[in-house]
Amino acid sequence: MTHTPPASYHRVMLKISGEALMGDQGYGLHPPTVQRIAQEVKSVHEMGVEICMVIGGGNIFRGLAGSAQGMERTTADYMGMLATVMNALAMQSALESLGVFTRVISAIPMDQVCEPYIRRRAVRHLEKKRVCIFAAGTGNPYFTTDTAATLRANEMACEAIFKGTKVDGVYDKDPKKHADAKRYDLVTYDEVLQKNLGVMDASAIALARDNNLPIIVFSLDEPGGFRGILRGEGTYTRVEG
Repeated sequence: MTHTPPASYHRVMLKISGEALMGDQGYGLHPPTVQRIAQEVKSVHEMGVEICMVIGGGNIFRGLAGSAQGMERTTADYMGMLATVMNALAMQSALESLGVFTRVISAIPMDQVCEPYIRRRAVRHLEKKRVCIFAAGTGNPYFTTDTAATLRANEMACEAIFKGTKVDGVYDKDPKKHADAKRYDLVTYDEVLQKNLGVMDASAIALARDNNLPIIVFSLDEPGGFRGILRGEGTYTRVEG
């Protein structure tokens, strides 16, 4: 049996977009992709790391896009929040099929489906080594799931937010469109805001900055990437200071 070095983090928040769950499809859930991400989470869970998760809803419904098409913004945002609950249930199902105990905790109470958000109860789940998936954003319109992830990470006393994206870090411009895009190893919260680097939206970055919560941006498409970074390997950008 190979000896793995201890993880450098005790409790982390993994934030992924809803789009990460749709694989190559144009919308919805792609079960093999959900399963692959669940496998990644399981491998980190096996290192003894306590894991919180927030999953966006953009693969099912995006509030801003809905409001742009003439729907009232608050209604559109609530629909987006409900989409995150569907994604959270899909991820719970995938994790539990791998033997990882998981709780879906929703900011909008829906008792038949998941637990309501009670901070102390959620902390207890983490202490019992259950993965906690926080659904329905903050429960308020006008806030994104990035902000929800940062809020919950602070409430749960996470040591870092791991933001899984399509690229292996933060670049000065879109690396898919520009061959000369430069990747940052380390970037400050203020630089992210000033240069509009698109790591997370401004309110999430400000909340992380005010509470000194580092954000680690890495590629979710890289197999073993999440586990690797917790062991000090791999390519990523760290946002702090």
